[in-house]
Amino acid sequence: MSNINLYYHTGSANHGCEAIVRGTANIIQQPLTLFSFEPEQDFQYGLDKIVKVKEDRPQSYSSKSFKGLLAALQYKFLKKTLVTTQLRKARLFAQIKKGDVCMSIGGDNYTYQGTWELADYNQLFQQRGAKTVLWGCSIDSNLIPKLKADLSRYDLIIARETLTYRALKENRIAETVRLCPDPAFQLQALEAELPQGLEPKKTIGINLSPLILKYGNSELILKNFENLIQHLIATTDFQIALIPHVVTPGNSDYEIMENLYRELKSSDRVLLVKDTDCRVLKHYISNCRFFMGARTHATIAAYSTKVPTIVVGYSMKAKGIAKDIFGTDENYVCPVQNFTKETELIDAFQWLAENESAILSHYNQMMDDYKKEALRAADYLNEIR
Repeated sequence: MSNINLYYHTGSANHGCEAIVRGTANIIQQPLTLFSFEPEQDFQYGLDKIVKVKEDRPQSYSSKSFKGLLAALQYKFLKKTLVTTQLRKARLFAQIKKGDVCMSIGGDNYTYQGTWELADYNQLFQQRGAKTVLWGCSIDSNLIPKLKADLSRYDLIIARETLTYRALKENRIAETVRLCPDPAFQLQALEAELPQGLEPKKTIGINLSPLILKYGNSELILKNFENLIQHLIATTDFQIALIPHVVTPGNSDYEIMENLYRELKSSDRVLLVKDTDCRVLKHYISNCRFFMGARTHATIAAYSTKVPTIVVGYSMKAKGIAKDIFGTDENYVCPVQNFTKETELIDAFQWLAENESAILSHYNQMMDDYKKEALRAADYLNEIR
């Protein structure tokens, strides 16, 4: 069988990226090679025990060489970066063989700036005779027409929610597109001792990401989280667990939540969970009574363990996953860009608590089958090998 290579992995300090790799390994059940921007992180969290971890970092090259000059001219006159990427990542491409499968696992990388490399990877892998797969993706529907030439080149695209799936279909990128839940729905939780103060089913889990502050009034967003916790302390007897899911320097949930914790730690009912791997974090989240989170894969950990959840979100992926699970994103997604008052999250939590029984009943009816749907991705992959 051909080699399966996972690429565009930014490192396991983003535990969502780690969860995708672990979930993918559970789905495919075959040897995998992971090309990582930060392999040291993957060794730290133990990914090397389930996949072969290799480095994917840029290398220097001579700008005076023939290809170096060609790269400069291509960018100057055509604004294209294909030769530049080929030179910067020459060690990576040299390891790809004809018949290999190369899977982009970034999830929503096409939604962010600076991911022009993805199109280059796609084309260069195929030039080496490999099949390419866009795995578990979400893409803003407004971007798809601009990306159509690149997206149409993939041998297989697996959308993780129906908003992306339908947008790809509507743009006639249809032959290669399939629909399956995010691979992290197949992540197995790892039982571990719970942090002191995280009482099973008597704790509300909260996840705050610095990323969401860029999509709305940052002061108002932070005030909402502070007011929510103060409200919970004053009106309930729940413990409150602040649960970071990304600890990447410069984009760390832990850093921003540590600041929040300092303001509220005078209450003995608030705890800040220490960093650990995504399987243990999922175990912690599964023991919460309710969960309100900003990071997609923190909320997937909650959904998949049947914890009533609200996504404090900003993106189509949040809406798409919620719609696929509940039939609507209304009330289940609280968009930060729409915040107008300091009690948005208090109102959202009250709705969640009032509808707890209905949500649990819905989970019990559909979640096990929904999670199994993620396994179908392995069948789609085998069709192109």
